[in-house]
Amino acid sequence: MNEVEGEVAVRIARKAVDAEARGDTSGAVHAPSDFREKRGAFVTLSTYPAHELRGCIGFPEPVYPLTQALLEAASSACHDPRFPPLDAKELDGIVVEVSVLTPPVEMMVEKRSELPKMIVIGRDGLIMEKGFRRGLLLPQVPVEWGWGPEEFLEQTCHKSGLTSDCWLDPKVKIFSFSAEVFAEESPRGQVVRKRLV
Repeated sequence: MNEVEGEVAVRIARKAVDAEARGDTSGAVHAPSDFREKRGAFVTLSTYPAHELRGCIGFPEPVYPLTQALLEAASSACHDPRFPPLDAKELDGIVVEVSVLTPPVEMMVEKRSELPKMIVIGRDGLIMEKGFRRGLLLPQVPVEWGWGPEEFLEQTCHKSGLTSDCWLDPKVKIFSFSAEVFAEESPRGQVVRKRLV
């Protein structure tokens, strides 16, 4: 995505967040034609200026056209079950971030102990899956927390509701993906590309 498309993506998400928090169902969204391509996408809401997580929801796989994925993820992020529903009074104190994902690819190795060497912090996001348990961490998360590859794997295990060493279990499927990330610098402010590597 170029900078213009990244800004459009964030503006679409912001419009949906504002509408959801205000209970406003009116208004059409205009997006470039290539936003009709199916893409995985996440919308993250953070407090401003503290940048504490306020909601993050999305779709890892390309199941919806990008515009629809952004709208659905943005509306859902207002109701992230980890937090109270976003109130309209909070809108001027949050920033919106959009992550547009590549399709996840299963990581295949002969020895599970080799996995950390395959992970590039800032490039890779991870999905951990075993049975009905599944968890995902976006590429920006280990950068923000200062994790190395092994801790990133352990934290993704936790996110999946599994033990921290589950990544060593051959029955656990591990997928990687990358993301292009764009975010508001301030509430409804300039949109910038977040460089993670």
